[in-house]
Amino acid sequence: MNKPLTQIYSNYTQEDFKVWKVLFDRQLKNLEHYVSHDFLEALEKVKFTPNRIPYFKEVNSILLEQTGWSLHTVPCISPQCEFFRLLSQEKFTATCWIRKKEQLDYLEEPDMFHDVFAHTPLLSNPTYCEFFKSIGDLALKHIHDPIVIQKFGRLYWFTIEFGMIYKNNEINAFGAGVISSAGETKHALSVRSKKIDFNIEKIFNTNFRADILQENYFVIDSFDQLLKSVPEIEQKIELLAEINT
Repeated sequence: MNKPLTQIYSNYTQEDFKVWKVLFDRQLKNLEHYVSHDFLEALEKVKFTPNRIPYFKEVNSILLEQTGWSLHTVPCISPQCEFFRLLSQEKFTATCWIRKKEQLDYLEEPDMFHDVFAHTPLLSNPTYCEFFKSIGDLALKHIHDPIVIQKFGRLYWFTIEFGMIYKNNEINAFGAGVISSAGETKHALSVRSKKIDFNIEKIFNTNFRADILQENYFVIDSFDQLLKSVPEIEQKIELLAEINT
């Protein structure tokens, strides 16, 4: 496993701070009535503000105290094996570079705003983290089975990245892919997209594309529901793995 990179805070430019602020302010406004209350609470816990790019050393101190998790700094998307191994160790891979101002609306690969603003706050939520670690543990157990890993990719995609949650009969966002993207936020909450009640079997059998706005979003009742689904996930995965052998 590669050693984590070091975030060199002094390397951030005025433009970097400006981009962070623009994205932060814009997304909070877009999400004002449509983001999970759990996310907003978590945002306060990790002490993120629009005027300051997060300092990973400080963020890790907060996360370690809250849930035992931390950020593992990487240059780009990690290989599956490394990613799931780190999840099982309660570490989330995060980039420390931020997009340029001309990339505000579209970026091919995740940057710090996606990884840190959208993913990191909920790493202070114990129930969410327990589910997240379970994904890492189970996926790592079957890391050499491509069919099983495909299922875990879909599970991750439709929960951690693009998951939605019910709140007082309304649908809010908690997935990082929705939270970090202005276009995805509007699309996900519009009538143009399909919302499906959380169902492991359906998730395992639903394809997705990473290069377009999503067609399908799965909606959970709570993070407790996610955590309680782990035995069912394990059962289905073990059965699939047995068939594949």
